[in-house]
This record gives sequence, C-alpha cells and structure tokens, in this order.
Amino acid sequence: MRVVVTGAGGLVGSALVPALAAAGHEIVRLVRRAPRAADEREWAPDVDRLDAGALDGADAVVHLAGESIAAGRWTATRKVRILESRTRSTRLLASTLARNSGGPRALICASGVGYYGDRGDEVLSESSGSGGGFLAEVVRAWEEAAAPAAAAGVRVVQVRTGMVVARGGALGPLVPLYRAGLGGPVAGGRQWVSWIALADIVAIYRAAIERGDLAGPINGVSPNPLRQSDFARVLGRVLKRPAWMPTPAFALRLVLGEMARELLIFSQRAIPSRLAALGHAFRYPDLGAAIEVILKDADG
Repeated sequence: MRVVVTGAGGLVGSALVPALAAAGHEIVRLVRRAPRAADEREWAPDVDRLDAGALDGADAVVHLAGESIAAGRWTATRKVRILESRTRSTRLLASTLARNSGGPRALICASGVGYYGDRGDEVLSESSGSGGGFLAEVVRAWEEAAAPAAAAGVRVVQVRTGMVVARGGALGPLVPLYRAGLGGPVAGGRQWVSWIALADIVAIYRAAIERGDLAGPINGVSPNPLRQSDFARVLGRVLKRPAWMPTPAFALRLVLGEMARELLIFSQRAIPSRLAALGHAFRYPDLGAAIEVILKDADG
C-alpha cells in the first residue's frame, strides 16, 4: 500500500515509518518545510494549504502531527496551539480527502484517552462517554474534525492512545529519577494509568491501515492498565531501585499547573475492547517485560 504519514518524525511516527516500509508499504511523508527527500511532500496546515496531488495514488493517510501536550505549562497560548494544531490539520486532511474521490479511502488519526476525563475506577471501553477537562475537550474537537472525510465515505479510525512506554516517551524522564532512588507513587498512586508499549502502538496503527473492517475509535492501550503505584513498583523492580519516594499532588500542581492534574493525577482505566473483539494480540501486555526490552535495547 501507499501510505501518507504526518508527524513522521515524532515518537510514534519515527517507529511506524520503518515498520511500514519493512512490511512492504510505500511511504510519503508530509512535512512543514521544503522537501529534502524523494518521499517528502510539503504542507502547511496552519494556513490550510495542502496540495491534493500529494495524496495521489495513496491508499491511506496516517495523521500523527500535533503540538506536544507535555512540553511545558499549559498557558492560554499553549492551550490554543494544542487544540488548533490538531483540529485545523485534521480538518484540512479530512476536507481534502472528501473532495478527492480518487484519493486515499482511509484516514487513521491519532487521538487520546484524555477523551474520557477523570473517571476513577470505571472501566472505559470505546463506547464510554467523554469526560471533563481540557484534554477531553481537545479530543472531542479533534475527532469531530475528521467528520468531512467520514461523511464522504472515507474509513476513519481514531486511535485513542494511552501513555506510550518508550525510552523517548514516558520512560525518558522517569528512568534517571528511579535510578537516583527518587521514584515512587505520584499523588497517592491510586489513579489508573492506561499505557502501551511503543511496539504495540505501532502494530495497532498497522492493523488500522491494513484492516478494512476497522473504523471509528479504538483504544490504543495495553489490556492491563495499572494503578500508578503499581506502575512505579514495576519500574523500580526492573531497575532494581526503590520506588517509595512519594510526590504529592500539590507539588505537581505547583510546578506544572493544570497539566499535572490532567496528565498525572487524572485516572483513566481504559481497555482495548474493540481490538480484543478482533482477536488482536499484544506483544507486550505486561509492563515489566516491555520495560526490560526497552532498556535492554537502549543500553545496547
């Protein structure tokens, strides 16, 4: 298949692109600068510019681009960028696909479990309703932005991704802390963490591209969510370091503001119900095994 990818240089994109190429797919990368390689095409979603010719001959578009939600405090300006970088770019792709009847017939969009808000111990499937908070608002608008494509008969999939466990993702800032003996429960540790190994989220995107019977939202999470205290305990065990140093919620809010509340304190116990119904197999359903492999690969 010929697959157009946005955000190819990000955490998921930089792993997905070589995986798709290894599977025999041809990749076209949409970039926000002048192309420097034969497989690149330029687009400018901030000014609604996308040459429909960039999608010619493609079977699917994978849309991963968007302002990082964890790169700094959520000022009013950053919140606008977080929202608009997702909705505007998605709407541009969706409307372009809707007008181009001979173009790609599948749009696979990144999304997030932030859709569910803070839900305590409630088990969350794709049929669960949306919750409250800034990220829930963002994800609702983000997913709705793909409506023009769906209305035109394009198969749209939204991958509601949890915490991505990878050396360049969630583990990046945590490993040094734990190795220094400073890891442990965050905000009491009772909140649920919906996580996913990088290799497994890549496999989920591959399934979304290749399976013509998959449409709508899917939870891109491990079948085994953990309470944050258990997540800390597993990471400490793998690193052979203590995981008892508590970080109180007030300290997180003081340093990170609203971002701490939604990314670190909110509880989301999401499960991949639709993938399970399809018989999808996870390579790393166990957090400890996932971390061991990631650290081994990182350390050579």
